[in-house]
Amino acid sequence: MTSRPTARIAGRTFGGGSLFVIAGPCVLESRDLALRIAEELVEMSSERELPCIFKASFDKANRTSVSAVRGPGLEAGLEILAEVRERVGIPVLTDVHLPEHCAPAAERVDVLQIPAYLCRQTDLLLAAAETGKTVNVKKGQFLAPWDMRFVTEKCESTGNRNLLVTERGSFFGYGRLVVDMGGFQYLSQTGHPVVFDATHSVQLPGTGQGKTGGDRSAVPALARAAVATGQVDGLFFEVHPDPDSSPSDGPNMVALDRFAEVLDGVLQVHASVR
Repeated sequence: MTSRPTARIAGRTFGGGSLFVIAGPCVLESRDLALRIAEELVEMSSERELPCIFKASFDKANRTSVSAVRGPGLEAGLEILAEVRERVGIPVLTDVHLPEHCAPAAERVDVLQIPAYLCRQTDLLLAAAETGKTVNVKKGQFLAPWDMRFVTEKCESTGNRNLLVTERGSFFGYGRLVVDMGGFQYLSQTGHPVVFDATHSVQLPGTGQGKTGGDRSAVPALARAAVATGQVDGLFFEVHPDPDSSPSDGPNMVALDRFAEVLDGVLQVHASVR
């Protein structure tokens, strides 16, 4: 395998030919649940020498229905994320939806994530990159993979090259996403580590009567296929002890007690590709 790009996160180098994982619940539900999931992720990833970043959102501003649960909000959510980072000793990632979210979030977390629907919002991209934190930009479901270079160029214009680019599927008509495995090579041409979001890629948008549906059974195979391209540096999974009870993205989340099995599968493929 040719040399792969890297990013610095919490004083560590991620990428460079070694696989890393981003994982956690979709939205913060409680302090205790966040700590429990983070602790189990650290245990699983440490056993496999797999660098791990904890992911959770303080606000899900792009929910299907106005009545959907959005999360604890900026201030309360960042307090939980900061506690997870300090107590568990794991780097932390969270979404930002508005430029004014970026500076306060950057004080508490290690990676700022730009949601897919917002990947062309210039003011948001610039505000996130200007914090100096690593920025993970999800490719919009509507965007061609070769057009992500214009997105990363916006961030780079601030002088920040600590970026990740994430594939999360493309719209295929109504209520369906597909993953273009040939697209990873174009994402790699941005010069930044490429992440595959295996759980959002199995969403079935608009199929859940005011909620997004999904098919979590397809997650392991898609994750292994993405790693087999040799163009993927990290994998993104939403995990939960009881996915069907999650207020957001339950149908496409991986059950926490099945997650080790998923990781072992992708690590076997990664070792073969290397």
